Amino acid sequence: MKTLGRKEGIGTRQTVSSTSLCACVFGALPASAEPKGNPRINRCSCKFSPLLCFLHSRCFMLTLLFSTVLCAAHLCPVISHVKGKEFTEPESMARYRDRIKSMFYHAYNSYLENAYPYDELRPLTCDGQDTWGSFSLTLIDALDTLLILGNHTEFQRVATLLQDTVDFDTDVNASVFETNIRVVGGLLSAHLLSKHAGMEVEEGWPCSGPLLRMAEDAARKLLPAFQTPTGMPYGTVNLLRGVNPTETPVTCTAGVGTFILEFSTLSRLTGDAVFENVARKALRSLWKTRSDIGLVGNHIDVITSKWVAQDAGIGAGVDSYFEYLVKGAIMLQDEELLNMFNEFDKSIRNYTKFDDWYLWVQMHKGTVSMPVFQSLEAFWPGLQSLIGDINSATRTFHNYYTVWRQFGGLPEFYSIPQGYTVDKREGYPLRPELIESAMYLYKATGDSTFLQLGRDAVESIEKISRVKCGFASVKDVRDHKLDNRMESFFLAETIKYLYLMFDPDNFLHNSGTTFELGGPRGDCILGAGGYIFNTEAHPLDPAALYCCSKDKDERKEIQDILLSLSEPLKSHTAESEDASGENDPSGIGCSESIALTPGERRKAPVLSCPTQPFSGRLSVMGQVFSDST
Repeated sequence: MKTLGRKEGIGTRQTVSSTSLCACVFGALPASAEPKGNPRINRCSCKFSPLLCFLHSRCFMLTLLFSTVLCAAHLCPVISHVKGKEFTEPESMARYRDRIKSMFYHAYNSYLENAYPYDELRPLTCDGQDTWGSFSLTLIDALDTLLILGNHTEFQRVATLLQDTVDFDTDVNASVFETNIRVVGGLLSAHLLSKHAGMEVEEGWPCSGPLLRMAEDAARKLLPAFQTPTGMPYGTVNLLRGVNPTETPVTCTAGVGTFILEFSTLSRLTGDAVFENVARKALRSLWKTRSDIGLVGNHIDVITSKWVAQDAGIGAGVDSYFEYLVKGAIMLQDEELLNMFNEFDKSIRNYTKFDDWYLWVQMHKGTVSMPVFQSLEAFWPGLQSLIGDINSATRTFHNYYTVWRQFGGLPEFYSIPQGYTVDKREGYPLRPELIESAMYLYKATGDSTFLQLGRDAVESIEKISRVKCGFASVKDVRDHKLDNRMESFFLAETIKYLYLMFDPDNFLHNSGTTFELGGPRGDCILGAGGYIFNTEAHPLDPAALYCCSKDKDERKEIQDILLSLSEPLKSHTAESEDASGENDPSGIGCSESIALTPGERRKAPVLSCPTQPFSGRLSVMGQVFSDST
């Protein structure tokens, strides 16, 4: 059902908005919904008590007056299935897929023609700008989207181009958080999808490859940020010189807890545990700082572990911390991470949840500090679907959807009591979070209700944000004025989630019916489904992690066996040499063990005598190892 108003019927505020009743329940009404003659003074003052508000005479009258209109105009279309069938018909799904593809290529080609090699496109002036480090960021962010849309040829071209042009040895101050989720995450995803895209891969893929080496190179540039007393990272690092001595130690919660997906993937693929170790240490340090009522704040000092901003919620500055606890638990089959989230979830429900909205509260007392909905919070219903809490997710989703229908997009901040935008937070930079939740919930339930949001998003973005050179962020959802920026996440996330919602047969939705073989011995089943999206919507294949870590573990096991078996021989040889008084002056004898201790790297000596070949050593020890051992 379209909302009539400006911009060809998209998103004008209604006389009775879908949030009016909710606003009354929370203690206020939008100005346009108040009875004339009593402006502003007729607002409820129930202080977040639904029962008291309902019993308040004015709220009670307004509830009776507007309930029928509200259901007819807003809620019934959202929760009914009257038009559901038409959205799931193959022809309708294909039509929306084609429209979303057209949107992608309009934005993508505009970037290539007007902004490359800058990070992002400025769509109103048809030029580019560097925003996050001068990495040609839009290309990295859009790479896996190209494959998801079926464009293997362009994926191959761009993957090769990035290998030839991107250099991380630059004197640039980069966001540790953004570089991780966009650059490291984007390159890891492209690496894991490269064989599916028809690229020629190295022997041993996915445990090796040029895109993997690029991701590792980028991640190593971030490691100096983790060198703090707490293990929690600084927010910014210079890619050439490390952390600036004057760098602020204050960073947001998400900036501490959003590394476990990318860094554990790197460690499992490369065999270098340092990445996963620093990510886990940061998570555990952050876990120790939670308040007595089980909440965390918004900004923390990574040197002292003291909270600088003590507002607790699920939105900006915190959001992806909770997301990575759940997704990390799933991808790594990690009970510790899941237990952390479950404990947080209890406190979030107890202190921040009110009538299926989530407010901001003081982390130590639980008192409401900001009764607002932030657009970044819209990921939460999708996250709830991953842990099986579909009913709660659906109710919260519908709350958020009413805000979308009110404006044709989600303002950055929305006052729940006022039922309207918050001053200086009226923009909508084409964020994906509500679309992401709709995709997850549609996948979980098959309920075509969630496709309605996808359809509304296509219509809104096309009619409000499309300009000659791409798609422009919305500066103000009230009048749909535009801003001169197209964030790279528009191609990485917003378009991707939209497309996947209308493409049930996409390879990312694979439930195990198809797969490919890979790994050092060619015996790993890959691409069979279960992809985990990082917070920038870059899909990671968990099977690849276990494929490579299994091979590394087996190598280490053999190494440890050799080490333990060779120690008696080494000791006996040393005793003989001591007795005869003959010692190798070089310090390297022929009896030296061929096995390395964990983490040790062999340095070639200047002079040495030949060691026994690997197979010969095993034969001497009486061991037989087959390829399948």
